[in-house]
Amino acid sequence: MKKKVDDLKNAEEPMVTYGVVNDTLIAAMMGNQRSNPSDFDLVALARKGIPKKSLTALGKQISLTMEEIASILHISDRTLQRYTQDTLVKTEYADRAIALAKLYERGIEVLGTTKAFNSWIRHPNKALNNETPLNLLDTGIGFEMVLQVLGRIEYGVFS
Repeated sequence: MKKKVDDLKNAEEPMVTYGVVNDTLIAAMMGNQRSNPSDFDLVALARKGIPKKSLTALGKQISLTMEEIASILHISDRTLQRYTQDTLVKTEYADRAIALAKLYERGIEVLGTTKAFNSWIRHPNKALNNETPLNLLDTGIGFEMVLQVLGRIEYGVFS
């Protein structure tokens, strides 16, 4: 009986507490090596670099053009185009790509579907001074602002 009670307690504990999110985009960037990568796994991935083919796949999954991804990563579109599919994108760009994937996972979690999040991120938002959330993703502060609005939406605060 005690084992069943312990199992129920563990099952009911929210995984959000530990930073675990829907990890399909992150797992795809990692080559599906782990279904639930830890933050340490993500640090290792960023340090190693991400192959361009993973960025291309990410762009397709989240409906962003390579130009939009290049802008978010702070890399010239031309440079990104010159990379072969197996070229590893440097740490600073990989780090932003991981942040982008995590943001999309969070947005999909909050808004329910990829389609709903893609629509939301491309429309002006009053809580963001009528800026389009996508246009704010060129800075770390912009990422944080978009995540804060998603948190407010999740808790039913006008956003």
